[in-house]
Formats: sequence, C-alpha cells, structure tokens
Amino acid sequence: MNIEYKDIQNFTASELEYLFLSVEWSSGHYPDKLVTAMKNTGSVFSAWHNGKLIGLISSMDDGSMNAYVHYLLVEPAYQGKGIGKQLVEIMKKHYASYLRIILIAYEKETGFYKSCGFGVGEDKTPMYITSLWT
Repeated sequence: MNIEYKDIQNFTASELEYLFLSVEWSSGHYPDKLVTAMKNTGSVFSAWHNGKLIGLISSMDDGSMNAYVHYLLVEPAYQGKGIGKQLVEIMKKHYASYLRIILIAYEKETGFYKSCGFGVGEDKTPMYITSLWT
C-alpha cells in the first residue's frame, strides 16, 4: 500500500467530515469549523491513499518549548497498518528541539501512545471544558 504523507493545512470540509466521522468523533459534525481549525493550528501532517485523506495529526505549540498534539486519527479501514505511528514519528521529528510534547489520550489508547514513546504523568490529571461528546 502506497501511503503519501503531506505537510498541509488546507482541507475540504467533506474530507475532514468523512475522516472525523469515520472514527465517530463528534467534531466531524462541524466540518467548517474543522477547516478553520486546521488552517490556524500550529502543524498538521496528513496521510493519503490514492488521493483520499485517511489520517491526520495536528498540534499547537508555543514556538519554542511546548507542543500539544490535539488530533490523531486514522480511518478505521487503515488502522493497524502503522499509519498512526508514522504520523506520530513525523510530529516528533518536527518538534525534536522542543522540551515537551503533550497529548491527552483516551484510556483505551494509552498503550498505543506508550509504544510511541509517551509516558503517563505522575500526579497529573487532564482537565477541559467541552461541548463535544467524544
């Protein structure tokens, strides 16, 4: 399978809607907001197969020390093929000079992120205010 990885921030609403809803993320119900979010986030790397968006990782950063990985998603039909791990590696390389790369993982995904080199913080609890349900 020939997967192409791109460093772009311009996507169509339908590309993002399809990808986000394929993994049942409620953000997919707001495709126009996702288009704006991708254009305004720090870094976005995407995975494509035959011209179709099949994976994406995005992050926000302070330009020097801290980067926060916000989205990582891979269309279910392509999961388990190393695409998510490759997207993480691209992001880690991009932020190699930074002192901290942060993310919040759903409990069932912590094993994947540990395999990518992330650790669970001691005495830390992620907190947020959200209108999203996933």
